[in-house]
Amino acid sequence: MAKIHPMTIIAGYRMAAECARNALLRRTMDNKQDPEKFRADLLKIAITTLSSKILSQDKEHFAKLAVDAVMRLKGSTNLEAIQIIKKAGGSLSDSFLDEGFILDKKIGIGQPKRIENAKILVANTAMDTDKVKIYGARVRVDSMAKVAQIEAAEKEKMREKVQKIVAHGINCFVNRQLIYNFPEELFADAGILAIEHADFDGIERLALVTGGEIASTFDNPESVKLGHCKLIEEIMIGEDKLIHFSGVEMGQACTIVLRGASSHVLDEAERSLHDALCVLSQTVNDTRVLFGGGWPEMVMAREVDELARKTPGKKSHAIEAFSRSLQIIPTTIADNAGLDSAELISQLRAEHHEENSNAGIDVLSGNVGDMEKLGISESFKVKQAVLLSATEAAEMILRVDEIITCAPRKREDRM
Repeated sequence: MAKIHPMTIIAGYRMAAECARNALLRRTMDNKQDPEKFRADLLKIAITTLSSKILSQDKEHFAKLAVDAVMRLKGSTNLEAIQIIKKAGGSLSDSFLDEGFILDKKIGIGQPKRIENAKILVANTAMDTDKVKIYGARVRVDSMAKVAQIEAAEKEKMREKVQKIVAHGINCFVNRQLIYNFPEELFADAGILAIEHADFDGIERLALVTGGEIASTFDNPESVKLGHCKLIEEIMIGEDKLIHFSGVEMGQACTIVLRGASSHVLDEAERSLHDALCVLSQTVNDTRVLFGGGWPEMVMAREVDELARKTPGKKSHAIEAFSRSLQIIPTTIADNAGLDSAELISQLRAEHHEENSNAGIDVLSGNVGDMEKLGISESFKVKQAVLLSATEAAEMILRVDEIITCAPRKREDRM
């Protein structure tokens, strides 16, 4: 075969990608106007996403959790409002969705265990005793009385800092850093719930969902934005105590509590659930849905094949190659399931020569199945992004003639 110039191949790929995208657009389903059908579409997409992961045994339960969490976002794609907490113990099916924000900390001794209509100051400041924090500094004294004076001065300085914080009119103080016993006592005397050493992700998300901002200076109370929620209380999950914020300013905020036998299982469950949440949040934005199981690729491959037959010149070779590459996806699905991919792809190709076929690969039965009856669905937005990104990546590689790398700098002989 004569050599084909990369620009000819790129032109063919672009035609094929446009043809494939149009083929998908003609076969999308959109149940945006029917909330019940749209929710069913989301559940199918979530189940399809979770089927190949560790959560496949409880995929219906986790699909419902993911859909409920994403529906609370009301069209937003800000997954920061959905917090995932992992607690070892119990089984994966014990996982649940909580409407509110849960902070993985305990309430201190002698502090209020329940606060209604909370005004929350979220801070990142040193609340340990204010020692001289200069590297290498030494304080020399000539008597124990002087040591006592220094300690008293440190305490007085901390008392002033606490008074400035109390002057904000708050009843809950959440700090990123440690809070020592003395300031904790002062907060307890003022009836303020003080939570120390909250992890940075935790306080960032808490500030977001309660409508506050993280403060580090307290001289100007009017410039500090406080967070608000209706109720703060201590709850138990398994054997652990946690702090629950309900009725937060950001109404769509929620927490998914994952339970499982070990930290490894929980880590894998979190990754799987995050995948489902990402796909669902995009589907809520663009409500068009496709069947899965290799169906979209076979629909695109058929249309691209037709285009190749109609296109004169060398571009047709590139378009044919594009069609063959699309069939790699159902081939890989079959291979990963331990099935005979050559047999299944030939059956799929025959099925898709009929108009409006819903045929795809059913890995459970090992045959070609009806994707509509099996409830296997994918998001159009995700599938479109995959198609266009892959085409652009192939174009970029074709455009590169040479790769020049800089030789590593020689080390000087320092002997």
